[in-house]
Amino acid sequence: MNKINSKLFDAIIVAAVLSAAFMINMFIKQTFDTDSLIPMIFVLGIFLISLKTNGYLIGIISSVISTFAVNYAFTYPYFAFDLISPECVFSFIVMMTIAIITSALTTKIKKQQKAYAESEKEKMRANLLRGISHDLRTPLTSICGSTSAIIENYDILSKEQQIKLLSEIREDSKWLNRMVENLLSVTRIDSEKVCVIKTPIVLEELIDAVILKFHKHCPEQNVNVIIPDDFINIPMDALLIEQVIINMLENAVFHAKGMTELSLKVKTKNNIAVFEVSDNGCGIPKERLENLFGGYLERTDVPADSSRNNMGIGLSVCASIIKAHGGTISAENLKSGGAVFRFTLEMEE
Repeated sequence: MNKINSKLFDAIIVAAVLSAAFMINMFIKQTFDTDSLIPMIFVLGIFLISLKTNGYLIGIISSVISTFAVNYAFTYPYFAFDLISPECVFSFIVMMTIAIITSALTTKIKKQQKAYAESEKEKMRANLLRGISHDLRTPLTSICGSTSAIIENYDILSKEQQIKLLSEIREDSKWLNRMVENLLSVTRIDSEKVCVIKTPIVLEELIDAVILKFHKHCPEQNVNVIIPDDFINIPMDALLIEQVIINMLENAVFHAKGMTELSLKVKTKNNIAVFEVSDNGCGIPKERLENLFGGYLERTDVPADSSRNNMGIGLSVCASIIKAHGGTISAENLKSGGAVFRFTLEMEE
């Protein structure tokens, strides 16, 4: 299907450019009574066609068509073919040369761009794999150690100690489950075959569901919620957008050192809903702001203890989901201290 669309696009480009070149030449000939600019305009058309289409064939075919057009409509005897004239042969050679050179250069550039994109993708995958390896190994080591302690010391451990170890196992298991959900969301959203199905969702119901789920993960963290009083419907995949907001709230809890206030605000402007998650913590390092949503962050300061760090995966999930919804996502440090994460969604008309 993509090949058919590409060929159709190339045909439209050829028809539009050559038709425009022909009409411009007819106008110049009738208005200024000169033929000197005609070959140059067709050469320019060949250059544009070769630049915008794929491969060599389209440019060569356009060169042949242009040669016949110049020979038939703009070379004496007019509206008759004289293919053996020096002007016709020279025009054909020049147009063919330009088409081949331009096609060769654009093909080479496209191949280089594709190779660079593949290289960047492989680099991102390597960073993602390194991050996942650490983030999954840490809770698994904790679970393994706690279960071994219970099994090997079952008779000597008090009930309180067993409950404490089992609680740690449960928390690590929950965290692992959220991590796997994030990874599945990345693969689901990044798949070209998956299309987000949007359903109108009432904003207030969405925020209530988000806060309820967030408090299950972080029961001690209060969230200051500010939303419009108006009845607002937003087309979305509710589960995915919930995950975006929860990821942002959890990132603030995990990474905003010194945070005392966490806010979730929603405002509307020109049929656009703007969601903001802000905190008054330590902010985001400047060197990380540019690539914050570009994939898993390449970390040089991975903690050696059992602390968790899933910021890169969570924000990659957020960016993928918002992009699939046709919205935008960004982050910045606040002048008053802390950071704000912001994304937009189109509201229902």
